[in-house]
Amino acid sequence: MASAGAGGGKTYSFKVVLLGEGCVGKTSLVLRYCENKFNDKHITTLQASFLTKKLNIGGKRVNIAIWDTAGQERFHALGPIYYRDSNGAILVYDITDEDSFQKVKNWVKELRKMLGNDISLCIVGNKLDLEKDRHVSVEEAEVYAESVGAKHFHTSAKLNKGIEELFLDLCKRMIETAQAEERAKGNGNGQSANTRRGVQIVDDEPQQQSSGGCCS
Repeated sequence: MASAGAGGGKTYSFKVVLLGEGCVGKTSLVLRYCENKFNDKHITTLQASFLTKKLNIGGKRVNIAIWDTAGQERFHALGPIYYRDSNGAILVYDITDEDSFQKVKNWVKELRKMLGNDISLCIVGNKLDLEKDRHVSVEEAEVYAESVGAKHFHTSAKLNKGIEELFLDLCKRMIETAQAEERAKGNGNGQSANTRRGVQIVDDEPQQQSSGGCCS
């Protein structure tokens, strides 16, 4: 892996997948984050789509492709096609729906089995604007997240709460993993997990990009 040239810098490209039951608000989260849009009507994702976002974190340029997947059971079998080379996963449940939280646990087991600890996980309780109807306790969710090495966040796509923090934290952790893999590779430990799973770290000239970035 070449080092950055004079005036150049590294760009990290990561793939993030959103998983969770239908109706928990995955599409609303990603639309709010990438395009600052919110639609009260439920949008059904039939298969999978992705949006991209460019960030500048501590002087490092980061491109993330965020894959929004369908929550229906019939999609579940196709899941591995979308998440097998992901660097990060956001597992979303609805705080008013206990069953959607239990389904997140199934996804965590599957991701850990397929990708081990190389993938950075965030567990997200969405619809914080419906706090009065909460059916998943904060303590239960946070204890569970910690037990599986994930970070827990609360969000509201409607109120635009917690979403920037969620993605920023996930990006920082994916950068740390990529750097650790780079060091391991530099120490002659063979092919890194990043290479296997398609993290691209490229050297190029800085682009004229605001730190906020936007979807392309």
